[in-house]
Amino acid sequence: MVRLWLSIAAAVAVSGTLFAAEVQVQVKPSPTAAPSRPAGTSPATPGPSRPAGTPSPTPASAQLPQYRPALLGTGPTSVINRIDTAGLIRDGQKDASLFFCCSIRKTGEIANTWTYRQSPDSTLLERELVRCLDTAVFVPAIYDHEPVYVLFFGTITFKVVNGKPRLRIFANQEAEELKKESDFIGPQPFLGRGSKFEGLHYPADTVTNELSGIVELAMKVDATGALKELRVVSEYPPLVGFERAAAEDFRVASFIPAFRDGKPVECSVTIPVYYEP
Repeated sequence: MVRLWLSIAAAVAVSGTLFAAEVQVQVKPSPTAAPSRPAGTSPATPGPSRPAGTPSPTPASAQLPQYRPALLGTGPTSVINRIDTAGLIRDGQKDASLFFCCSIRKTGEIANTWTYRQSPDSTLLERELVRCLDTAVFVPAIYDHEPVYVLFFGTITFKVVNGKPRLRIFANQEAEELKKESDFIGPQPFLGRGSKFEGLHYPADTVTNELSGIVELAMKVDATGALKELRVVSEYPPLVGFERAAAEDFRVASFIPAFRDGKPVECSVTIPVYYEP
């Protein structure tokens, strides 16, 4: 299993797949659009003039939405469609859940992934999720009409109901949202496009032993993806540098805003940020 840069820390199976179908990431140029040429030069032969009132071709980037979070998507490359639920039951997996995070490239391919905060006896589910994430492809995130590299925070749950599997993957890690199985996608920090977020930086200057750490950050993000409030809720293990690292990494971040019922919204969330050497 590949790990994130230095590391960090809806039902989307339905809502995410529908939302993902609204736009296409790559739009072919209009067949009527004239080829570009260097400024100050003239075409070799006069081209046909555009009739009065005819709109100019829309740039491909303008046809993408202003904001879109990374989504699970549909089809054979979606992680939700790759997990072998019958095999999990056959191998004895009982009710289980865990958090996971992925760094997702502009193409929707997963660069890195890791899991944390597993429920007891969730080993089989974790192993199957990691296996499928290694080759899954997401619907890429969009910010200001352009694809961006983001972090996706998700939760997977598995239950056996009347002998049949019930698998859910959510694009958030909020206890109340998970309990209601609401159509809520948490904010996703991204790189570039004006965001100063550069990923997570393990505090090697203060952590001399090989320790893993987790920091809970409470944050308020408005409907444009701007970070309005940031507060450290907890740090484990304490007093070794993880709190400082998480605060420094996220205080300069911009986000794909949270989405509820397909629309960007302001939200207050708590994100577990996971560090490992």
